[in-house]
Amino acid sequence: MVCPAGINDLNTLANLAVLMWSTHSVKELEKEFSEIIQNGDSQFFLKYENGIPVGFAQCQLRHDYVEGTHTSPVGYLEGIFVKEGHRSRGYAKELLAACEAWAKENGCREFASDCEIHNIQSFHFHRAMNFREANRIICFTKKL
Repeated sequence: MVCPAGINDLNTLANLAVLMWSTHSVKELEKEFSEIIQNGDSQFFLKYENGIPVGFAQCQLRHDYVEGTHTSPVGYLEGIFVKEGHRSRGYAKELLAACEAWAKENGCREFASDCEIHNIQSFHFHRAMNFREANRIICFTKKL
């Protein structure tokens, strides 16, 4: 079962998200997710298996330019994760479908996402979910 998640689910979301975004702590993610939820224009979803949370997705409405799109707002997949041992069961597809439905309900005609260039597993997931590659970029920074 996939369910919308909110403020009361912050700890559950953060405990799943830290498995994907391991450079953050659960507390940092709880704070960040709380701010995201309160600011609106975003939605989290949780996937449950036998009452146990095994995955989540985060999507939002983007009003700025999104690479390869032509409308605004654009639904955007900010993150999606399914625990090891629960993968290859269609759970990420269910989470993505919930995000896409939410975006459509909120006036979007396009949906987009991204992944880091070295994340081959994410790349293959996006391709399997019928995303088309819009561009590849390399970002640079330097200290001033």
